[in-house]
Amino acid sequence: MHALTPELAPVVENGNLLLAVIIPLFGSLVVMTMKKHPNLREFISSCSSVLLFIMVLTFIPAIKAGQTLHFTLFELLPGLSISLRADGFSMIFALVASSLWIIAVYYSMGYMRAHDEPCQTRFNACFALAIFGAIGVAFSDNLLTLYLFYEIVSVCTYPLVAHHQDAESYDGARKYIIYLTTTAKFFLLPAIILIYVLSGSLDFPHSINAGIIPSSAKDWVVIMLYVFCIFGFAKNGVMPFHHWLPGAMVAPTPVSALLHAVAVVKVGVFCTTRTMLYVFGVDVMDKLNLGIPTAYFVGFTIIAASMIALSKDNLKARLAYSTVSQLSYIILGVALLTPHGIEGGLIHIVNHAFSKITLFFCAGAIYIAAHKKYISEMSGLGRTMPFTFGAFAVASLSMIGAPPVAGFVSKWYLLVGSMEASQVGILLILIASTVLNVGYFAPITYKAFFGKRPGGQAETGIKEAPLSMLIPILIAVTISVIIGIYPNFMMQFVRMVIG
Repeated sequence: MHALTPELAPVVENGNLLLAVIIPLFGSLVVMTMKKHPNLREFISSCSSVLLFIMVLTFIPAIKAGQTLHFTLFELLPGLSISLRADGFSMIFALVASSLWIIAVYYSMGYMRAHDEPCQTRFNACFALAIFGAIGVAFSDNLLTLYLFYEIVSVCTYPLVAHHQDAESYDGARKYIIYLTTTAKFFLLPAIILIYVLSGSLDFPHSINAGIIPSSAKDWVVIMLYVFCIFGFAKNGVMPFHHWLPGAMVAPTPVSALLHAVAVVKVGVFCTTRTMLYVFGVDVMDKLNLGIPTAYFVGFTIIAASMIALSKDNLKARLAYSTVSQLSYIILGVALLTPHGIEGGLIHIVNHAFSKITLFFCAGAIYIAAHKKYISEMSGLGRTMPFTFGAFAVASLSMIGAPPVAGFVSKWYLLVGSMEASQVGILLILIASTVLNVGYFAPITYKAFFGKRPGGQAETGIKEAPLSMLIPILIAVTISVIIGIYPNFMMQFVRMVIG
């Protein structure tokens, strides 16, 4: 294993961290009062998203200068507080969540109006509350604060999954909330309590080496706590606690995009990797041989979910299992415990987000424009919806890991990281998953552009979705290409974690 020696960063108190977290909360409260004023409601949502992004951007100079921003709300017990922090790791997720919220808000306006969805005020308010939880997770300074915001995301996204208020949506929402709250209560919360008892603190250190677990802790206890944390953060989609994710596909497409790209699953993998690196630490994971077994364990999720995706004809279901698979890339990279492996895992938080939100946006546009949700029905649609299916094709290349799209950067670092760790098995898993990615994405694009419509007849009346949906799609896919060609802006924050 290569030595990882992050430099200690000076800590600077900054109350703007609290303001950044409050912006989406305040926006959601104002939106709730705008039921009779839809235009004003959407104006408030869009303004809140832009303000949050600007606020997150203001932290960049200090973080790039090597500072760690900090703000304590209140202290409960010695070593136990509700406090916020911005460092390189925080900025990875905060920049993704805040920027994609802007795109998602504008896309949602077009989708919800075009589909004449009910309860749009509740939808917008809960959407903002989910971002409130996600930003809180990004800027959490300790495991307790992280847990509280993690639970906020679960509660606030439940109404979004149940949005249609029919038997199918209630069933999906019930599965969603049971999986997430049960794993958090029975695995995560006991682990957090025991970690505090053992260490006397839940604060994240500034180095990823040592973690906070004392050396006096028995090995079997540390291993148990580690397993509890991996399964407790069930939003990470690791099998066998992944069934909530495909079940949540009954929600409207903007919600699916939120779940898979912006808030929920990214909260899961962010919390998981934050805990792996800053609670247990690289040294402890290496000493107890936790890293490589974790990599192989999530490697099973990568392969199994990809194979299930191959069997799905429903486009959103195929994308859902693709998400289950792709999330485990992030955990696998960190579990390799090598510099390139960790970098590949963390940068995939960014790369997957922009590409996957593009794919779900495209799925929504196809449904709005053509009323098709099964891949077998999409033959020839690419010729009448070239921008939508063109964006889908580019985002698919990112999921596959082809240059010059963002996913190539992730795959490259993961492959190099597996060689650094001398893990041929992990290398084969990554190669096999790439082949499977091609297997479940390529046929969609091929059918769309080269397939024949049923009966050989072209359908009339089908055209691109409204511009309010198409423009966010094109923006998201363009960003995927840009961060694939110029990855260094986000990689600078990733490298701050390594040092």
